[in-house]
Amino acid sequence: MDPKKILADARAAMTKAVEFTLHEFSSLHTGKSSPLMVESVTVVAYGSSMRLKEVAAITTPDARTIQIQPWDKGLLRDIEKALQVAKLGFNPLVQGDIIRCPLPELSRERRQELAKVCHTHAEEGRIRVRTARREANDALKKAKGAGTITEDDLKRGEKDAQIEHDKFIADINKHLAAKEAELMKV
Repeated sequence: MDPKKILADARAAMTKAVEFTLHEFSSLHTGKSSPLMVESVTVVAYGSSMRLKEVAAITTPDARTIQIQPWDKGLLRDIEKALQVAKLGFNPLVQGDIIRCPLPELSRERRQELAKVCHTHAEEGRIRVRTARREANDALKKAKGAGTITEDDLKRGEKDAQIEHDKFIADINKHLAAKEAELMKV
């Protein structure tokens, strides 16, 4: 197998790891409303489990409120129940055909808890990046054992995989620091 192909695959896996981490960060409640905070809540509708974004329009009319408008008004109570069960840190309020979710001010303790969750998500992302590097190195060693690449290609490939690894880890750490700063901002 071509070392360039192995490194391209590793780079793609590392990119996915960073994107996953950023998605996890975006789902955390920082005091500013975002549809991402609720769109993956599971609602039991029509006899099956569906994500909230599949059964309702989710908007943010202001920085402190999430508004949910079900496409089928009969799902209003099911959505309200799903939001309560999800324990997102706010209470949904049914007002006519819509559900409003006013976001409370975050306490210092809640901000610290969320920062810990951010660290957990960042570590999961770093583990995924390290796994991609290890898989690339294993593939390079396998190719060396099969005689399709030289010792120099192996060393160069391992060095390039390490450089990519370091770049993606630094990217995750940069985003973690930014998310932490956003959470701790009072």
